[in-house]
Amino acid sequence: MFFDQAIVRVRAGVRVDRGGNRLPDWSPEAATRLTIAEVDVQPTTATESTTPERVAVVTGWHVQTPPGVDVDVRATDRIEWADMLLEVVGEVARWPDPLDGTVHHVEFDVVRATG
Repeated sequence: MFFDQAIVRVRAGVRVDRGGNRLPDWSPEAATRLTIAEVDVQPTTATESTTPERVAVVTGWHVQTPPGVDVDVRATDRIEWADMLLEVVGEVARWPDPLDGTVHHVEFDVVRATG
């Protein structure tokens, strides 16, 4: 693997609605961004479904850090990469180092849906 790519982690801020519920706020003023360098991004899947009204395409990628690197990414975050805004899918896996129990590396999947 080559860990020569960079992604931007986008994390929603929080807004409170009229009922007092805390909701994610993805507005540019509320969301925070963090550039994460030295990751490997590889394609995983692409599916297409067609109806008379539209063609929907879902494309996925797998992101992995090099050994010894933990990153601040959560399942609720979004990722900017290659001029796309992607959704983190599922949980972020932090694999333990078998020798000392620290994080060996991190892996997670992202998708983009269009259509």
